[in-house]
Amino acid sequence: MTFRDKVDQWLDTPFVTRFILGVILFNSIILGMETSATLMDQFGSLLILLDNLCLAIFVAEIGLKLFARGTRFFRNGWNLFDFTIVAIALLPTGQGLSVLRALRILRLLRVISVSPSLRKVVEGLVSALPGMGSVVILMSIIFYVASVIATKLFGGSHPEFFGSLGASAYSLFQIMTLESWSMGIVRPVMEVHPQAWMFFVPFILVTTFSIVNLLVGLIVNSMQEVGGREAVDETAHHRTELLSRLDRIETQLAGLSRDGAEPSAAKRQDALE
Repeated sequence: MTFRDKVDQWLDTPFVTRFILGVILFNSIILGMETSATLMDQFGSLLILLDNLCLAIFVAEIGLKLFARGTRFFRNGWNLFDFTIVAIALLPTGQGLSVLRALRILRLLRVISVSPSLRKVVEGLVSALPGMGSVVILMSIIFYVASVIATKLFGGSHPEFFGSLGASAYSLFQIMTLESWSMGIVRPVMEVHPQAWMFFVPFILVTTFSIVNLLVGLIVNSMQEVGGREAVDETAHHRTELLSRLDRIETQLAGLSRDGAEPSAAKRQDALE
């Protein structure tokens, strides 16, 4: 085993993983404390020093991974994610680049790449995107049709809610989320249009209770598929490892058998002579 292989195995040990996770959480606390003017006045230099120390640890980790894995490092999406987060933190943050300085909190997102359970959630969301795209297109069509109808029906009496296509779409989005939809929008509209419930209730049933639940179902199904693939991959890995061990045992037994047979043949030859 080469030195690079040993470094690669060491980086995947539970100790290193937990240490990096602890540094990430500690760094996120430091970045939160830097938002306090009082704390910065009292401990500003110490907080900046600790922040730079955490960044140095992240850079050292990425450097070790690049050394140990070479080009394999860039074939893993999570490695690219970590590399991007650390690279953003290394950008200069002067007075005119306060946005880049604020983006340092993105280091907390590295918790996702360190935690297997969080990685599974993100992978489930990503794998659900193709199916979600079709549902989003369907919802967009429903919103467009409903916005046109609502603007035509209620725009004259309630222009603050349905005076334009954009205003109608935003109001319908608020209704879909069930945030103050009844007392805030629908009941005032029903004071002028008593039959307006015949439009809003079916809209809620279609969007909130059907389309949104369909999105949730797609995400849950994708997470289950990711979990199933990981279980299959783990089983295949164990099977390969078991077969490799059996091959090594068989080779050792064959070697012992040859070593035992050769002296016996020599003895038989001596006896014949």
